[in-house]
Amino acid sequence: RTCDQLRCTACDFRVSLFNDYIWDQSCDYLFFRNNMPELSKLRAKMIKKKGARAYACQCSWRSISELTDLQTDQQLRWVCGKH
Repeated sequence: RTCDQLRCTACDFRVSLFNDYIWDQSCDYLFFRNNMPELSKLRAKMIKKKGARAYACQCSWRSISELTDLQTDQQLRWVCGKH
């Protein structure tokens, strides 16, 4: 299970998550800065992958394919936005 209310403390943006997708290797900061949260624009760099999940805010992104503790990633500034 994951929190579905993640918020980034760096860009103050809600973290979006997409089940069964990963991000293309060509994704970069400007892509997310210019296209979040427009799903129609984000789809250009989304790759279908069963069982994976793509996460992104305006300044950070991750593709997760296996059970991972996101809190151990020191570069991420994502926190629970409270329920």
